[in-house]
Amino acid sequence: MNTTLDNTRVVVTGAARDFGRTLAIRFAQLGAEVYLSARSLKAAQATRDEIRALGHDKVHAFSCDLTDPASVRGFAEQVGALTDRVDILLNNGAMWLDGFDLGTATDEQILATITSGGAGTVLMVKHFLPLLRASERPDIVNMVSVAASPRIDECSGSPAFYAAKGAQANFAEILSRRLRPEGVRVISLYPPDFDNVDPLGEDWEATDRRAGSPLTSQSLLDCVLFAVSQPRDCFIRSFNFEPVADVTKG
Repeated sequence: MNTTLDNTRVVVTGAARDFGRTLAIRFAQLGAEVYLSARSLKAAQATRDEIRALGHDKVHAFSCDLTDPASVRGFAEQVGALTDRVDILLNNGAMWLDGFDLGTATDEQILATITSGGAGTVLMVKHFLPLLRASERPDIVNMVSVAASPRIDECSGSPAFYAAKGAQANFAEILSRRLRPEGVRVISLYPPDFDNVDPLGEDWEATDRRAGSPLTSQSLLDCVLFAVSQPRDCFIRSFNFEPVADVTKG
């Protein structure tokens, strides 16, 4: 996708690994100034250093624990000290929890999972909204999950992860309605499990993206870029993805 994001200021949570790292790298490569976070400052700095090694200097690393209100608030304050606006907030960070049986998770794991995905997203929006309102093109993008869809069990996560994503999805829905009059777009993606390909690896351009193949991070990225690149009269609320079809049936 031929998209340029020069002079665009982007915040990415959960940017130390997986799709958050992909978002941070690719947005920087397209010209955006990126403010990335992870629970560990060292991990966030590792992604920042990868981006700088590519020749993109407009990148900043921060620690942010989405389960800690003070940490989220501090992240927003630090970003606000460096810029007078944020154009795109990418709510990607959330804690993953395995396990079909709820009893295999500790109480602390359950609380952290639901807090990071649910309350963490709410807090990020609350504290970054002043900077978003200062933008002429404010977009909030939420990486949710098919786990938030009713009556679907296509995700291998714990029931606590489903609860977190359900909270995130409901928040995004009401936020989209209430912020639209201000011109703030709220865009949510509901992918099933997908292949996260290293954006700096050889497979990035060679991954099989034909029908019947698993969903890829490249396709998810294309959806995000498509949505945030649309004119301001175009409000795309959500991208809902079909799980891979079982071609042996039928």
